[in-house]
Amino acid sequence: MINPSAVARVLLAAVVLIAAPATGQTPATLSIATNPIDSGAEVYYADDLGFFAKAGLNVQIQPGQNGAAIAAAVAGNAVDIGYADIGALAKAHTRGIDFSIIAPAALWDSTVPVNAIMVSKTSPVRNAKDLNGKTIAVPGLGTAAAFVVFAWLDANGADSSTVKFIELPYSAMPAAIEAGRVDAAHVAEPFISVAREHARVLASADDALGKQYLRTVWFARTSWATAHPDLVARFVSVMRQTATWANDKRNQAKSAALLVQHTKIDPALVASMTRARYGESLEPSLLQPEVDLNAKYDHFASFPSTELVYKR
Repeated sequence: MINPSAVARVLLAAVVLIAAPATGQTPATLSIATNPIDSGAEVYYADDLGFFAKAGLNVQIQPGQNGAAIAAAVAGNAVDIGYADIGALAKAHTRGIDFSIIAPAALWDSTVPVNAIMVSKTSPVRNAKDLNGKTIAVPGLGTAAAFVVFAWLDANGADSSTVKFIELPYSAMPAAIEAGRVDAAHVAEPFISVAREHARVLASADDALGKQYLRTVWFARTSWATAHPDLVARFVSVMRQTATWANDKRNQAKSAALLVQHTKIDPALVASMTRARYGESLEPSLLQPEVDLNAKYDHFASFPSTELVYKR
């Protein structure tokens, strides 16, 4: 005699199998920390567009105040993956800290400059030499954003050792230039667009390192990545898909709307600013310029950028 309850259980199991997604992946939770800015926005796009979900990942995205805070969160196991500039990770590497780069993030591309040295429209400064003995604002002393200005000055006939550098948030730079409190500032979007009312672009300091290279990346603790190779592989695949999507100009209206949603930047500014480009592959040659830059000005021995890359 056929047991009705057994039949019911078999039918229920068949329904579950038919309804389940045939991805072959086990849904997993991944915690990510990023700076809520254009260059760190890929994870927001990937989440909203469903790319993470399709890869079997449930993500928890946390905004980080700055790179140091994100690095501390990753090191302390508060998050799995973080967003950082390459210089910070290079310095951590020289100290034996357990970090590995797993995917590219923001790409410097001289054809779409998202950073610039700016001076007042009435400033007599016309070249690097004119900044000798002057005051330049940077977002952080002892960071890649400051070191690249050193490199540009030294490569263009100035002497960076004569320049006074002060630390200001990007948001305060346009007013500081207008008021004459600084002679120049290394400004990033969207504040380049804000500053243009009273300031002009003097140069793209980042071009001192090359026309194209990676500025920021996604990283994790090496021990965590080694223990979770499948999660790393899924994340890397999603970031590649997202970079391709975001770099396509046909998608910029959509990405602008998502950027406004997650960062609260004025929609008018997002519409007028130069948008970030993202790396689609993790090539050591694109990492090396930042490693060498930080080694030179942060006074540690340079090394092959391959030492920073996660090896599955």
